[in-house]
Amino acid sequence: MTVTPTPVPVGTGTVLTLRGVSKRFGAVQALKNIELDVRTGEVLALVGDNGAGKSTLVKTIAGVYTADDGTMVFDGQQVRVSSPAEAQQLGIATVFQDLALCDNLDVVANLYLGRELRRGRVLDEVEMERSSWELLRQLSAKIPSVRIPVASLSGGQRQTVAIARSLLGQPKVVMLDEPTAALGVAQTAEVLNLVERLRERGLAVILISHNMADVMAVADRVAVLRLGRNNGVFVVSETRTQDIIAAITGATDNAVSERAARRTQQEGSAS
Repeated sequence: MTVTPTPVPVGTGTVLTLRGVSKRFGAVQALKNIELDVRTGEVLALVGDNGAGKSTLVKTIAGVYTADDGTMVFDGQQVRVSSPAEAQQLGIATVFQDLALCDNLDVVANLYLGRELRRGRVLDEVEMERSSWELLRQLSAKIPSVRIPVASLSGGQRQTVAIARSLLGQPKVVMLDEPTAALGVAQTAEVLNLVERLRERGLAVILISHNMADVMAVADRVAVLRLGRNNGVFVVSETRTQDIIAAITGATDNAVSERAARRTQQEGSAS
């Protein structure tokens, strides 16, 4: 990993900046000239249709892939990340959709897997359990016990464990890949509350999601990718859902946005 000092605008709170990032797989141009700014204490939703390049971009930031072109600036320094370990060392944590949890181990063992605390040659089970409870308490997590196997937890609780594990390295950026996929209503609400806790802790959160209701509920800004390119960045408080959908589909007028616009007009006439 190479690190070169580079100036970053003062006072913007930007912790991660991508400029002109491109990635090609043979004849397929997966990403082309991607521009992205990620700010501290903010949830940035990354949305787009299937094949838009979301997963490729996340894996490039996480060090799974190496960009062919472009620059990446993290915390005021230009960096080139060539492995997930280097990304974690910088302060970039990623929770992928498969979570990568060990079902047969309890919550404590999953949180500290590979970085166990020791007292001499013996595992410090007491301190790991205490730290696990403290971290989960800070996240307002609803975990009945840190000593039950992860296999017995609900989908939302498993997401909580995976996210809590990513925080042990004191990251500045946390990327969540489809955290509410296949979850019920109550479990989805639990995960979205957790995303808000991350923002309150001052972390920069990149949320990848297909669920526009989730995006509009917790995101501060929405970055749209289409066919591997930028297709707009929207401030949620100033944007209609149909405008974001139009950017995702590449159409200014489509069936979904037209229907939403008619509904908005009807509601306005009724009032």
